[in-house]
Amino acid sequence: MAREVRAFAVTVLILAVLAVPAGLLWSYLSPRAPYQVGGRGTMLADPTTQALIAADGWYAVITGGLGLACGAVAWAVGRKAMLPVLVGLCGGGVLAAFLTLWLGSTVTIGAVTVEAAASPGTTVVPGALRLTASGVLVCWPLLAVGLFGLLEGMHGYRESPLRHPLGAAPDSQPLQGQSPAPGDRDEGPPATR
Repeated sequence: MAREVRAFAVTVLILAVLAVPAGLLWSYLSPRAPYQVGGRGTMLADPTTQALIAADGWYAVITGGLGLACGAVAWAVGRKAMLPVLVGLCGGGVLAAFLTLWLGSTVTIGAVTVEAAASPGTTVVPGALRLTASGVLVCWPLLAVGLFGLLEGMHGYRESPLRHPLGAAPDSQPLQGQSPAPGDRDEGPPATR
């Protein structure tokens, strides 16, 4: 039981630590939307800006890539405690996604310049980095767990007795007097036309 708890805790901790560089990278790569400060408060200076969509896209790319990497590494390393590692990928992925969002929106890294047409007497400032499509928060845990399950399914199928016809073992030879199964016959080289 202690080994399973340790595998879960280590998985969650590693994903939480990976959220720090992910949040900083998201803050560095994502553009900020231009806002104008006027008499009525702060409002979007350019309603046609693509900066909001680009921030969501960079978040999805960064967390999705890390989710795939975490899923592959967890499957390769966590063979002794599959279920705790899988649950750790799910919980740790959710935690890492929120830590990435918080850190990326709190810390500003990189050149933050905005240009937009504004009316005279207004100041254009860069907006805070945020997500407009909250569905991208599931990229990290979803891709990590999905790839983990896909790899385990492929590995399990390769070793499955269901893969062989009529439950025959892969190394079994037909008994004397029986014909070999259709996939076991040596029919020679394929005919050419």
